Amino acid sequence: MDSFSSPSISSSGSQPSAEAVMEQIKAQLAQAYAQEFMETVGNKCFTKCVTKPGSSLSGSESSCVSRCVDRYMEATGIVGRGLFSQSR
Repeated sequence: MDSFSSPSISSSGSQPSAEAVMEQIKAQLAQAYAQEFMETVGNKCFTKCVTKPGSSLSGSESSCVSRCVDRYMEATGIVGRGLFSQSR
């Protein structure tokens, strides 16, 4: 099933509730955000850490990528918490 397909009609033939539609939209947005985040971080960290691409990562490249991803995830968490706490 396509992640952006419309909610299915229930067996009684009625449309899904607004809450169900909102939950589906939230789930789709979260999935899209996670995918975009990982692609962005992966590309940035790869560019920063892998200076001579080959068939495998060296120990230092692997360590650099791991630290880079950890930093991005930590920074995103800090920013997210800051935005969430200010929105209340």
